[in-house]
Amino acid sequence: MGSALVPLTLLVLLLTLAASQPNKDDWDIRHFHINSTVTSRYATTIITSRVTNSMDESKEIEFHVQIPKNAFISRFRMFIDGQVYDGVVKTKEQAQQQYTQAVSRGQSAGIVSSVGRTMEEFKTSVTVAAHKKVTFELTYEELLKRTLGKYELQIHARPMQPVADFKVDVYIYEKAGISYIDVKGGLSTKALANAITKTHADKQAWVHFYPTVDHQKTCDSCGEQGMNGDLVIVYDVKRDDGLGDIKTSDGYFVHHFAPSSLTRLPKNIVFLIDQSGSMLGKKIQQTRSALLHILNDLAEDDFFGLITFDSSISQWKRELVQATSENLEEAKVFARNIPASGGTNINDAVLEGAHMLNAHPREGSASILILLTDGDPTSGVTNPEIIQSNARRAIAEKFPLYCLGFGFDVKFEFLEKMSLENNGVARRIYEDSDADLQLQGFYEEVATPLLTDVTMIYLGGTNLTKTNFSQYYNGSEIVVAGQITDNNIETFVPEVVAISSNRKVTFSNTKPSVEPSTETVAEGLLQRVWAYLKVKQLLEKEVLLSGPEKEKVKKETLELSLKYSFVTPLTSMVVTKPQENKTEVLHKPKEGKRQRGYDISFKHSHGRGRHHSLLLNSNRPVLQKNGHVTRNRPVKSKHISPPLNEDYSLSYASLPRDFKIIRYESLRPSTRLLAKHPPPATSAPLTHRFLLKTENLSLPLCFDITGPAILKLLYYPTRVLHINGELDSETNGGFTKIAIHVTADHHIEVETEMVTVQKGQAVTRYAGQEIISYGSVNVQRSNREINVTVDDMLLRILVHVKNGHKFLWPVLVRWPLVSSAEGISALKPVDYEEAHQQQTKLIINHKNVHVTRSSAHDYSFSSPLELNCWLSSPDDALQRPHQDFFTAQI
Repeated sequence: MGSALVPLTLLVLLLTLAASQPNKDDWDIRHFHINSTVTSRYATTIITSRVTNSMDESKEIEFHVQIPKNAFISRFRMFIDGQVYDGVVKTKEQAQQQYTQAVSRGQSAGIVSSVGRTMEEFKTSVTVAAHKKVTFELTYEELLKRTLGKYELQIHARPMQPVADFKVDVYIYEKAGISYIDVKGGLSTKALANAITKTHADKQAWVHFYPTVDHQKTCDSCGEQGMNGDLVIVYDVKRDDGLGDIKTSDGYFVHHFAPSSLTRLPKNIVFLIDQSGSMLGKKIQQTRSALLHILNDLAEDDFFGLITFDSSISQWKRELVQATSENLEEAKVFARNIPASGGTNINDAVLEGAHMLNAHPREGSASILILLTDGDPTSGVTNPEIIQSNARRAIAEKFPLYCLGFGFDVKFEFLEKMSLENNGVARRIYEDSDADLQLQGFYEEVATPLLTDVTMIYLGGTNLTKTNFSQYYNGSEIVVAGQITDNNIETFVPEVVAISSNRKVTFSNTKPSVEPSTETVAEGLLQRVWAYLKVKQLLEKEVLLSGPEKEKVKKETLELSLKYSFVTPLTSMVVTKPQENKTEVLHKPKEGKRQRGYDISFKHSHGRGRHHSLLLNSNRPVLQKNGHVTRNRPVKSKHISPPLNEDYSLSYASLPRDFKIIRYESLRPSTRLLAKHPPPATSAPLTHRFLLKTENLSLPLCFDITGPAILKLLYYPTRVLHINGELDSETNGGFTKIAIHVTADHHIEVETEMVTVQKGQAVTRYAGQEIISYGSVNVQRSNREINVTVDDMLLRILVHVKNGHKFLWPVLVRWPLVSSAEGISALKPVDYEEAHQQQTKLIINHKNVHVTRSSAHDYSFSSPLELNCWLSSPDDALQRPHQDFFTAQI
């Protein structure tokens, strides 16, 4: 493995340089959609990119996106030539073994190993045949953190070229109610502001970002490679002074605690400033600037201390002093003249800071110790474990220690552990032009303590996430999740106990028990929030432990990561791709690496000499030699070895000696016939084919509905919301009309050329590209797409053209937060097993089902995909009589 690292590193550099200047003529991104659903601060984001190889030869096509640093990737899949290639989350060891084996066999493999400031880069590529298409789909999840009174959902757009079909759809649902919502970031200014639609209605909010190609070329963050910037959705929820927002569902609960109108606590704060030689120059200048700003922010009832350290320590004052105007002015003079020279004595600085805070106890106040350093301990005590032990004894859990690591040379894991052991956090300060603002921003997060010694108590709760917090700051939020014992909501009693202004305060429910959630929570959502929090906190806990205890926590973290398919520092996602079963291993990096962003590189090992290959693409062989691709007409020969089909054959003797076959597909006439789907005779009834996707690596199921019919697309028994579709009677495509019934007197009918809205007796027809809004209903129409939003549901209706004939296809982009949905569009992915040694039988729900291998078009994309599938009867695929999905009227 070690010998492979040098060429691998070189290849990373080459690929990174190549990616920074892609040739936009090599591939064409036709479709780039980002859909993010935020429910109770938990965001699930799906990025879909459809790319076409516009060259006359095979080309390596790249999928490159940036995702939030705190997110876990939970799914990645590719659709190529009718096949679905899914990523599988495995242990690091299993993934590394697969990676090593792939390299040793001469196959392609990749590895991710880097980290960014607020975003990480996900980058992968696949070889795509000439004029073929590939669709990438990436899903990631994150719990939004409240900071300075707001949540931020950050979406980065860098498609690497202008895209005709570019869309960002964000939906937010908060049971407590949304107090405000705003859209910021570089992609929300000037010309691009016109591409943003924002809607806010009590508990829900929608943001749509649909920039045109011209928008993508002319904005501030744009260029020849299209957009390159952030769209940041900022919002907060309505709050009360009580227990907070508690949601329960399926035996789990999530508690968001952020009381308002609390009295601010005066603070005792000591700053430990590294002034060693490595801080010389810009770092010390930015530190001085940030310190001056922070001193201006101190209130008169605050007490503070300044300690600088290099090889030794130096105090501005030997004791804490009150933040009077005179003391602050004197402290500013000291801050402006902090020099930079010498070593780094972290041990003595931390001990002196702890001593200063311990010597000045004040009832009803909050104490904070903040350390800023850019290097490893080099003077005094230099053993990290001894320093950590000394700090732990000196602080004795009386106050938090926050460690700010300046730059990438700092020993961040050492700072992280020391912070976590003392109820604080470690934060990296990046060596950018705004480093002083980063320092100020961190201070603002802890500048206003409201509660200390916060204990979250849950009678009748089990398997809880972290429940003890040393301090609660204004603008932040405490989140706890867990399971409800025996799912008995009657015995579940939450309570919060804390210290506020020198008195004990209790936050509790005024009712004897928590009532079941009156609004249905999306199925499995709270369980995933619990799992996300649990994994995050276990990863932190693992840092603090050693020996058997560390291994026990590591095992629990690994089990949860695998169960919920999270790519974490303990797991990797293995992606097997076409072309010789090439393998990629996608690793979630740890904080502390110098590299920024995901970089996936490929190791090609062909043994001694150069191997050449023949790639059979459709029924036209493609010769590949030394990376050059040459198209050749199919060879006819009486000596067939091996046969391709009845018309074309390939003889090894007809090829140059230095070519070898790397892939070949049997193309029988019957297979081609099924793939083309020729229109039936006019006298025969039309057949419409539907796809039923799967969660695993298996082929999707497909089934046919024959003849004219009106189908139930979506139906919610608990709501007055029905969506029906009338199948096309002229072509075997999709639907001629889709009707949305919102209430008894509110209906929307969508046709290929027109949208009709009926409310009561009033009927309005729209044929242009406009936005139609009626209460909770929002309709946006363009030439090839109609987006219909009803409350928390988003239905995207695509307009397709087949043989000059237009038809509609519905795509349920966002599901309502109810689990009782029915209809063709609401079908869940099916799970099946292939019957042992039976290539025409599947086992679905313990039942043997006869199938044949076929194909179907996936019309849920603006440019339809053709996927291989198992064709079964509709009753077997739906596991119920398919007539149940029929309705009498549109």
